[in-house]
Amino acid sequence: MTVVTRFAPSPTGFLHVGGARTALYSWLYAKSQGGKFILRIEDTDIERSTQEAIDAILEGMQWLGLEWDEGPYYQTKRFDRYNQVIDELLAQGKAYKCFMPAAELDAIREAQMARGEKPRYPGTWRDRTDHPQGQPYAIRFKTPQTGSVVVKDHIRGDIEVANSELDDLIIRRTDGVPTYNFCVVVDDWDMGVSHVVRGEDHINNTPRQINILQALGAPIPEYAHVSMILGDDGKKLSKRHGAVSVMQYRDDGFLPQALLNYLVRLGWSHGDQEIFSKEDMINLFSLDNIGQSASAFNTEKLVWLNQHYMRSLPPSEVAKYAQWHFAQQQIDLTQGPALEAVITIQAERVKTLKELAQISRYFYEAYEEFDADAAKKHLRPVAKDALIAVQAKLSGLKEWNTESIHHAINQTAEELGVGMGKVGMPLRVAVTGSGNSPSLDLTLNLLKPEQIEQRINKALEYIANRENS
Repeated sequence: MTVVTRFAPSPTGFLHVGGARTALYSWLYAKSQGGKFILRIEDTDIERSTQEAIDAILEGMQWLGLEWDEGPYYQTKRFDRYNQVIDELLAQGKAYKCFMPAAELDAIREAQMARGEKPRYPGTWRDRTDHPQGQPYAIRFKTPQTGSVVVKDHIRGDIEVANSELDDLIIRRTDGVPTYNFCVVVDDWDMGVSHVVRGEDHINNTPRQINILQALGAPIPEYAHVSMILGDDGKKLSKRHGAVSVMQYRDDGFLPQALLNYLVRLGWSHGDQEIFSKEDMINLFSLDNIGQSASAFNTEKLVWLNQHYMRSLPPSEVAKYAQWHFAQQQIDLTQGPALEAVITIQAERVKTLKELAQISRYFYEAYEEFDADAAKKHLRPVAKDALIAVQAKLSGLKEWNTESIHHAINQTAEELGVGMGKVGMPLRVAVTGSGNSPSLDLTLNLLKPEQIEQRINKALEYIANRENS
């Protein structure tokens, strides 16, 4: 059997982290079994579905690197197929026309709830043939009235539901639009889906869908219903916990590798291992190792993983994602060193790509003002001689590399008879505009000698103004 999985979001909003984790599990299982992963857009809720949401889902999937083998398919483009199958069920007596007005059904349900009963359609039109002419009607599926449905679930084991608990599901509304639960069944059948990985909120739908599959003589997929993700306060994950959209994590400076690694561990584990490359995930993943309990989202853990990947991935790989952040902050990367070189010396110092861009601006453009605290502390009149001396040493270098720069700074301190900090800190503030940077020899090596001379002159001017004020 070829394993075929699918991710089938409704385009009524962005791709949230719960959906992304479901997509990841579905994708991983297909890849681990040498199977096929399908992307399907379930847009039967025409009023709430938007092109903007579709674009956001596709963008999120692409950013995460969850490439689909087939699709995206759209349910709204398959209405002819759904209606064909509905007509066949009608002809076989497995579905029927229901003329009950919505107001009448609402009154019945209110009375049932008042009696403490489960609200349900009572089957009024199930066997009637006295159909009124010209009246609107829905199509309902004839649910078996005896026996039970057993859902074989990889995460929860067997779930048995008596058919007497299920009413006759509407499969086409009075406006002629097929309903979600029916479209899903036909899609999974037509697309050969063998394994359905989805959220636990779909558990109630599954017995109904299995009954329809059986009525069609279609194979029953295997199921895995994944528990929800909670915030760190134990409540359902929502905007109050911070970012919930996948692309918000991109905007906040996270690498997709970090988010994927974090999401895979929200419910699945392999011993005590914390770090998983995509290849590790594919090789080790199993639906049977997904836990039943809900998982709590911990942003601190995600930050830790992001720092790990910023340090351990090849700088060229980090640069692919960092470029976007430099562009967002209007930093022109053509005006300075290779981004990979900046990442090599800066990655240890930041938590996110957004921070990386923020602290690296001085490599690509002259800063406008010194950091006030750093300048007040280090650009004092006593620093003037050290800056003039180190400027002379640097401008006289025949080779521009970390070794020669390091030697020039050391030699300046020795000749002046002062500690390295008395030369290094004023030089750091002069060159970067602040009191924080990687090692000075590494930092200066990525700048041009003429840039450094201009910036030292700016610092000397600042000191002169300070002396005269």
